[in-house]
Amino acid sequence: QVQLVESGGGLVQAGGSLRLSCAASGRTFSTYRIAMGWFRQAPGKEREFVAVISWSGGGTFYTDSVKGRFTISRDNAKNAVYLQMNSLKPEDTAVYYCAADRTTRLPREKGEYEYWGQGTQVTVSS
Repeated sequence: QVQLVESGGGLVQAGGSLRLSCAASGRTFSTYRIAMGWFRQAPGKEREFVAVISWSGGGTFYTDSVKGRFTISRDNAKNAVYLQMNSLKPEDTAVYYCAADRTTRLPREKGEYEYWGQGTQVTVSS
């Protein structure tokens, strides 16, 4: 089992920055090769993929709308993954979730992920 807890959300003005963190516990990065992803869900919308990082940190992938603005990273020694969000826009407003999948691939579909956090709210005002 892997438990995930997100933090770092909040209210920010358009153009601002936030850094989300996801702390993993349980049978974590030292036991499995775990890809970590970030998803988001805006009110009335489906949960959508944002970014993913491979178990080693050597591979990343982003959805087009955040490329050049968001950066995903991880620290396996701390069992943590991060999402640095710059140049935030009102359309980035959502609940952000981190997710874990025991794989060496870069999964982008929410159905591929085994473990999920509870989410952290990000609100970007115009």
